[in-house]
Amino acid sequence: MATPPFLDPLLSYEENYARGPFGSFAEIPAAASTDAAPRERFLGIPVHSTFGIPAGPLLNSRFVAAAFAHGFDLCVYKTVRSAARASHPFPNTLAVDCDGDLTPGQTLIAHACEKGRAPRSITNSYGVPSQPPDIWQPDMAAALRSAQHGQVLIGSFQGSGEGDAQIADYARTARLVVETGAPVLEANLSCPNEGKKGLLCFDLEKVNAIVDAIRKEINDRPLLLKLAYFEDDAALQTLVRALGNKVDGFCAINTLSARVVDANGRPALPGVGRESSGICGATIRWAGLSMTQKLAVLRADNDMKFAIVANGGVLTPADDAAYRQVGADAVMSATGAMWNTQLAQHIKKERCHAIT
Repeated sequence: MATPPFLDPLLSYEENYARGPFGSFAEIPAAASTDAAPRERFLGIPVHSTFGIPAGPLLNSRFVAAAFAHGFDLCVYKTVRSAARASHPFPNTLAVDCDGDLTPGQTLIAHACEKGRAPRSITNSYGVPSQPPDIWQPDMAAALRSAQHGQVLIGSFQGSGEGDAQIADYARTARLVVETGAPVLEANLSCPNEGKKGLLCFDLEKVNAIVDAIRKEINDRPLLLKLAYFEDDAALQTLVRALGNKVDGFCAINTLSARVVDANGRPALPGVGRESSGICGATIRWAGLSMTQKLAVLRADNDMKFAIVANGGVLTPADDAAYRQVGADAVMSATGAMWNTQLAQHIKKERCHAIT
């Protein structure tokens, strides 16, 4: 039987933000001995493990502190903006029925998550909400203070607006994240839940401009780009060749988009533009593994050194091992970690066994 998830899908985003985390994440374990030296490195930073939780479920400093305390050594603070943005209406996280791999154009039946049962895959339909900077900046700084030696906080951010205004807002928000002290930044270029036809990461000219604008604000601070799944290998190759030496790493994948309906065939999520949702969990693992392998090949072919941060359907230590086998430098889990707060500890044990 699964443990209660630390982000409760039966509550609204606002209720989770104010009251969470839940389940065993609400109970911070006794501090473990800090005598052990970090055994791995992430972007040159010593870490106990290159495993963690990506942008999404760690809503604020309480969630981040709990994740660090449970051994998730790379924690991404949920994507922030330069101004407040409300969440999509409840519900946001539903279980979806998909036993195999999610394929393009597929329609999924969605229903409320069941207590005591961990779903294999879920919807992720929040729309990148954000507190205003006067709230999230001090809270991100508090999250940073909860990191112990060998743990890294990553500040995820996103620009708003259109055209040149969006480029400027990415740079502005990056500067706000730097002011919190976050040692690593992640620019989100791939949210599928904002009702837009094309994801930003597929617009190379604009992404190039965004990266250049961000670099002027953050200098040499490590910068990661969060990407979607690229079906077009040539487009991914072009992006990597253009940006692989400008950024420190690529995070992939975000989610895969699918139309979600209820048992009667009606849209499962209320509101305009929510007929489709980002899908997380086991059903998108194939896409995450494929992107990781593609990035690893491009890195080698172009003699580049960027890091590959992989996620998508990581539910077990075997999933972690599969990602590392195809080239991931770090691995993250959202859905798996939400229902299994011991996942990081299990993965660390398996990694140790593999070494010995």
